[in-house]
Amino acid sequence: MAKKGQKLAKVQVGDTSDPLGFAALRDMHLDYLAVRNYSTVTVANKQSYINHFILWAEERSLTRPDQITKPILERYQRWLYTYRDAKTGKKLSFRSQHARLLPLRAFFKWLCRRDLLPANPAADLELPKLEKRLPRHVLNAREAELVLAQPDVLTPMGLRDRALMEMLYSTGMRRMEVAGLKLYDVDPDRRLVFVRLGKGKKDRMVPIGERALSRVNKYTEEARPSLSSSRSDEALFLTNLGEAFTPNRLTQMVRDYVQAADIGKSGSCHLFRHAAATLMLENGADIRFIQAMLGHAKLETTQIYTHLSIKQLQEVHAATHPAAKIGRRSKVTAEV
Repeated sequence: MAKKGQKLAKVQVGDTSDPLGFAALRDMHLDYLAVRNYSTVTVANKQSYINHFILWAEERSLTRPDQITKPILERYQRWLYTYRDAKTGKKLSFRSQHARLLPLRAFFKWLCRRDLLPANPAADLELPKLEKRLPRHVLNAREAELVLAQPDVLTPMGLRDRALMEMLYSTGMRRMEVAGLKLYDVDPDRRLVFVRLGKGKKDRMVPIGERALSRVNKYTEEARPSLSSSRSDEALFLTNLGEAFTPNRLTQMVRDYVQAADIGKSGSCHLFRHAAATLMLENGADIRFIQAMLGHAKLETTQIYTHLSIKQLQEVHAATHPAAKIGRRSKVTAEV
């Protein structure tokens, strides 16, 4: 699977000389996605997953989309379910199976819309049901402060790292969004951060707290000049080499501080995103505000944080559940 910031090699799979064959039509589909302004990474991932199916189909002498039926797609789905990695012996998770089938279903739908297929064999293909799992670890307010306190703010790198993590915590931004920030994206007068081309290539404005803004200002005034070089451009956060952070380097930096804090939890940038959303919900923020701040296209994505925000549920439970009341009365009686 392609990753952001990774150079993508073009892999040739299939015979492109047949204009109605898988390879030629796949390339047309990918060109269509590129023209529609899908990201390079998204197009590359779709190509990879469609190629998986093309290789599987060619092993069974299936070289054209018009040879594919729903039963054949169901056979492929069963093959994904039973697949085991040759080195590790591990099976594909249902999420991985889903990820491989979704671009394939979109590919066949596109073929029908372009009148390149008389009927869509994937129209009624049922994808694996995905589990809605909670994040493994979520920081509480005390733990977040412990992680934030780890950088040595007497050094330029420490000032930078503290400012960077304050940005993650205060705004709930994704790592790629923070890594892509420019100097002019922070508006100190309005206390806003402009997120350019976030997930789904959507811009948005997010508020930033006074403490985080103060840390960012201190970094830009006192530390960034010493880190800047001819390669720095206008990137807000610079590495020791004067370059913009890559998402992966940002992940490693935050992970190291989480480990140093010794809070018994693991994770990286998304820990601050989860913590910001959960703690704001517990303190009364409307879920639609959280949705806008996090840049979620669908409210159901944000609603996972209602499961993480347990404080209000505990308060309601303590106030209304009869057994909880009995427990409190018993404790008072025992103390008397």
